[in-house]
Amino acid sequence: MTTYFNEMFQDGRVRAPYAGLEGWTNDMPADRRLAKQAEAEALFRRIGITFAVYGEGGDPDRLIPFDMFPRVFTGAEWARLEKGIKQRARALNAFLVDVYGRGEIVRAGLIPARLVYQNEAYEQAVSGFTPPKGVYSHIVGVDIVRTGPTDFYVLEDNCRTPSGVSYMLESREMMMRMFPDLFRENRIEPVDNYPEKLRRTLASVAPLKCEKDPTVVILTPGHFNSAYYEHSFLADLMGVELVEGQDLFVDGAFVYMRTTQGPKRVDVIYRRIDDAFIDPLCFRPDSMLGVPGLMDVYRSGGVSICSAPGAGVADDKAVYTYVPEMVRFYLGEEPILKNVPTWKCAQNDDLKYVTENLAELVVKEVHGSGGYGMLVGPKSTKAEIEEFRARIMADPSNYIAQPTLALSTTPTFVEEGIAPRHVDLRPYCLVGERIELVPGGLTRVALREGSLVVNSSQGGGVKDTWVLAE
Repeated sequence: MTTYFNEMFQDGRVRAPYAGLEGWTNDMPADRRLAKQAEAEALFRRIGITFAVYGEGGDPDRLIPFDMFPRVFTGAEWARLEKGIKQRARALNAFLVDVYGRGEIVRAGLIPARLVYQNEAYEQAVSGFTPPKGVYSHIVGVDIVRTGPTDFYVLEDNCRTPSGVSYMLESREMMMRMFPDLFRENRIEPVDNYPEKLRRTLASVAPLKCEKDPTVVILTPGHFNSAYYEHSFLADLMGVELVEGQDLFVDGAFVYMRTTQGPKRVDVIYRRIDDAFIDPLCFRPDSMLGVPGLMDVYRSGGVSICSAPGAGVADDKAVYTYVPEMVRFYLGEEPILKNVPTWKCAQNDDLKYVTENLAELVVKEVHGSGGYGMLVGPKSTKAEIEEFRARIMADPSNYIAQPTLALSTTPTFVEEGIAPRHVDLRPYCLVGERIELVPGGLTRVALREGSLVVNSSQGGGVKDTWVLAE
């Protein structure tokens, strides 16, 4: 039987980080807990914190379940994580500048050329171009799992448009509103300065042709997008305009925003739309979401796009396996955070092992996200395993496999009281003139007993994440 590291209890005792929560937990009767949970749900609904899931019936604006039991890290635990996340963000950006330039890591034989240059996320349109400050990925969401007191693994990197930061901020707001005493009794590092840090990061990578305070906008696909709430939420907190493609236009060497006072020049675009839809003259000609001519202005230094087109090649799940090599190659350092051991189905020996051991492994599509396109072997039926085996054999290079990790658990409020549930963590690393994080991140929790899939699109919930001040 698999044993899981319980982040609150060890050897029958409460671990030090959670000492401040023991009394709070014991003193909360079931009726008060249920009342508080209902209060949180009502607040989330009133504020509008919803998550649309495409292709599903029922409520298109369903609530992401919020669990009131916070996850806690010591200052020392966070210091190590922060150092490892920053190291990884530096290496990933160095890799992107390199593969859109001379490709030294490919020439050195450390990563196959096919994996980079034939990757569907590799954008020829930016080959030979280096964005301002040499930054391709300005917001890096690093998904981290824990398996023991000191054992942390990076599950994947999100270098394009990682979502969820609004839930990190709103979860903290919710906890402070409902349990103010907890924050008076515990010294918890703040996260509410994230929007300020994000705006500073975006402004710091303004293009060379920007001669005054940069005008920053958030480009959204519109209110039908599953993360639209987050787009409007961040625009409001940063004090910038939320725009759709039709609100912007290109004139000469610059991009302009339509306003009631006339056109206003835009310097930095925080885009929340996929590469393919950014510019119909460069990518998909049928895109109604982008801005015709935007890429010409971008390449000529008239506007910055964050994160840069082409950044997605760094968060491909097959490329992920080479990140430790990137750290050594570009930084001359040993990786602080470990990768999960991974088999690449594109390699014959790995393919043989994976197809013979599907019942014990987690298999993922290299471009999959949101918990879709994956097989969790120990939780799957024989028929599901056989069906997935056929998919792998039909296109081996589209899959990687990993062992089923013993994800740590944290106490979670469930119908019957408090029970351990599996969690992961997504900190948000901001990369501009400097690299910085707020202490904490988004903790996602698998609310179903025994489930290892924490994604919101698969029924997972969110928790507030505390980092205790030293």
